[in-house]
Amino acid sequence: MKVVSILSQKGGVGKTTTAINLAVAAEADNKTTAVFDLDPQATASFWKDIREKDTPAVVSIQAVRLEAMLKSAKEAGTDIVFIDGAAVARDIAYLAAAVSDYILIPTRTAVFDTMSMTHTMSIAKEQGIPFTVLLNFVPPAGQETRDAERMVESMGAEICPIKIGNRKSYFRAQSTGLAVQEYEPDGKAAIEIKRLYKFICMSVYSNEEVTA
Repeated sequence: MKVVSILSQKGGVGKTTTAINLAVAAEADNKTTAVFDLDPQATASFWKDIREKDTPAVVSIQAVRLEAMLKSAKEAGTDIVFIDGAAVARDIAYLAAAVSDYILIPTRTAVFDTMSMTHTMSIAKEQGIPFTVLLNFVPPAGQETRDAERMVESMGAEICPIKIGNRKSYFRAQSTGLAVQEYEPDGKAAIEIKRLYKFICMSVYSNEEVTA
């Protein structure tokens, strides 16, 4: 079983949106999938409450229960777990990082959002867990994206080659209990998520196991 954490101590950077869309992408790849919602706001859990489909499993848990829940998930035959981290709480990020195979750190392209990643990056480095920075809510044009890339590079971090655009379809899909690739299968957002999922697979699985 693989564990991918979406972590950032900055709120509003798209952790939950990324987690639920990747989970649905994993299901489309015939993987048994779960989302562990560590955020006290429980946004992923609210998404599941309005979702008409039974899967993916979404469980709201406290961080102290994380290891026990992962053990149960593994025993149940789960292939991949996505952890939706909480903002601000360094202790939660630390516990999630410790059990992860890979960490995705989403950020907006604004300077202060990018600067706020430093604590999350230091946790990943301290734990020795591979990670990459995901540029999220990327505007269609402007200097901000390149500025954010330069800042991330100056921090010595890898930038995910897939960028997630600032698209209304992400919010519309989430509000209806859908992933964006279910809401608008042929849209640009769906293509982004499929590419991001493939990148994650290439990072956590051997090439022979990548089928997306």
